[in-house]
Amino acid sequence: MAEKFDVVVIGSGPGGYAAAIRCAQKNASVAIIEKRFIGGTCLNIGCVPSKTLLASAQTLLNIMQADQMGIGVTSITPNWQKIQQRKKQIVENFRDGLTSLLKTNKIKIIQGCAIVTAPGKIRIDSPTAPAEIEAEKIILATGSEPVELSSLPFDTQTIIASQQALSLPQIPKSMLVVGGGVIGCEIACMYTAMGTNVTIVEALPRLLPMEDEWVSRLINREFKKLGINTITNQKVISAEKIGSLTKVTLDNDKTLEAEKILVAVGRKPTIDEETIESLKLETVGYAIKVDEKMQTSAPNVYAIGDAVATTFLAHGAFAEAEVAAANVMGGNEKLSDYSLIPKAVYTFPEIASVGKNEQACKSEGLDISVGRSFFRANSRSAAHNENTGEVRVIKDNATNKIIGVTMVGAMVTELISAARTLIGTSKEITELSFPHPTVSEVLKEAAEDAFGLSLHNPPQP
Repeated sequence: MAEKFDVVVIGSGPGGYAAAIRCAQKNASVAIIEKRFIGGTCLNIGCVPSKTLLASAQTLLNIMQADQMGIGVTSITPNWQKIQQRKKQIVENFRDGLTSLLKTNKIKIIQGCAIVTAPGKIRIDSPTAPAEIEAEKIILATGSEPVELSSLPFDTQTIIASQQALSLPQIPKSMLVVGGGVIGCEIACMYTAMGTNVTIVEALPRLLPMEDEWVSRLINREFKKLGINTITNQKVISAEKIGSLTKVTLDNDKTLEAEKILVAVGRKPTIDEETIESLKLETVGYAIKVDEKMQTSAPNVYAIGDAVATTFLAHGAFAEAEVAAANVMGGNEKLSDYSLIPKAVYTFPEIASVGKNEQACKSEGLDISVGRSFFRANSRSAAHNENTGEVRVIKDNATNKIIGVTMVGAMVTELISAARTLIGTSKEITELSFPHPTVSEVLKEAAEDAFGLSLHNPPQP
């Protein structure tokens, strides 16, 4: 007889494990099925390892600037083996911790590939212990995978995806990054700091095309200072292996050579076709279609995270998990405004935003005022030799309220949660007290500037 659970979660990434824990906290019997590693892509081959490597790269860059801080350093050399070992240890520690947390919450962990064969029935394909279980409710949190280009098929050695780029046996002398989005730009920063000659090729007119144009301009300028070469408005149409290098041809007939070719043109949902067919799930492209309650077209089946292709962000999956879990347990929660889920890009410098950006406001025809503040005018930033960057706060003149914040600068991914609290507020920003000197003061300065109340910016004409 098949074992039966109140809730079965398929996938143990951020959305999956969060949903499982929330349901367990409400006394549901819960199983979570994972075909690879607990923690999914984010913990094992995405967010956590990439940010660990970026932290090493940032430390290296800081040491290179030590002389400007009055500190003499005689030798600066990255030890790639130690860097990789540290990354591996951090990932393993968090994976072990998460596994223990799930067990402590009395969630059954099942290793294998899950296929929903009929409503409430799940087959688990496993080489060691194939099984079938039943569920009253199912949450699909099956994640995503890198998009592959027909002109650059992955071989995992030379033409690689992000997961291979994070675990190369040695630092390559050269790397061509195909795709100037978030993943491509982050990995480009990391390897450039390590000494790799990096070139980014982006098919669209600018890097990070989902950000405002001023952000792209600023990032492109800073990338050049780092030594990153950028080529925009060009596509890679073919690749040819020549000795230890790979030669790629662009659509303007220009050729480039590099040791490693990183293809980072986006990710797509990972969805089991048999599950889609057996449940008759509606899809939108590669993604599972859901409503504001994260409910799919099939009764008692919910979907979250990359499988629904809304944010492709770990914290976006967390937000969706909260909604799905609440509704699975009889609630009536909705997630309707995705603009309030902050975005974070861990480049050098970092980028973070929440609410509407100027590009969105323009497309909606909104009458706005934009407040600005600069890190070069912030005393704490100057003290830390981190003068690059800008904060922009957008005010809707019709409602006189803040509707968006975009930040570029050191550690702005840590400031964006504070910026989130400003969305929907008005002039009361002047009543908030920010410690001085702190980097966070750039946020208050830009918010005040949006209302024409800045203390330190010259009067607006």
